[in-house]
Amino acid sequence: MELPKFVLADNTDFPDDIFVIHLDYPRFIINLKDDEVEIIEEIEEEDEKDLETEMERLIEQAGAFYDREMQRYEE
Repeated sequence: MELPKFVLADNTDFPDDIFVIHLDYPRFIINLKDDEVEIIEEIEEEDEKDLETEMERLIEQAGAFYDREMQRYEE
């Protein structure tokens, strides 16, 4: 099965929060309400420095994904 890079999630226990889940490495969840990020897998120590820059880019992509999905939903 081919998975998308990002998916949207919500939860009625957190009615004001909107989550974007990144399914490629590194897997993480970002709460767009406050930009809090939770990485959901082990990160190799040698990858940590490279991931700092990459995470900034991925977080921007997550926000763009959400904006695109909302625009498509409104259409």
